[in-house]
Amino acid sequence: MTSIEQNKKNAVAFYKTAYEGNPIIAVEKYVGKEYIQHNPAVANGTQGFIAYFEKMQLAYPEKSIEFVRVIAQDDLVALHTHQVWPDNDQYVTMDFFRFDPQGKICEHWDAIQQIPKTSENPNKMY
Repeated sequence: MTSIEQNKKNAVAFYKTAYEGNPIIAVEKYVGKEYIQHNPAVANGTQGFIAYFEKMQLAYPEKSIEFVRVIAQDDLVALHTHQVWPDNDQYVTMDFFRFDPQGKICEHWDAIQQIPKTSENPNKMY
């Protein structure tokens, strides 16, 4: 059984590795025997995950990500991120990962919101 702190580190490393253009390595190191995907823009399973992140790296190699918060409970880890894409197109994401008993990622959900150019308040979304 792995610890919650190790799961948190692994979730960040998994997402960062894939986001920076190495989804095959991310899957090899951090994903278990199954990978259930809930994002409707990404095919289920590891091959869908790899294809999506390879496509994003080719199309947007200059994107960046900041991990703002990492929260864990039981076998779940939540990542709150700030992403900057070309032309200063910014997003806030919340990704949720479920870990199997071996400490490998086996399921993913996310919510993505574009940061608007103007806001009714001075607070960041992240």
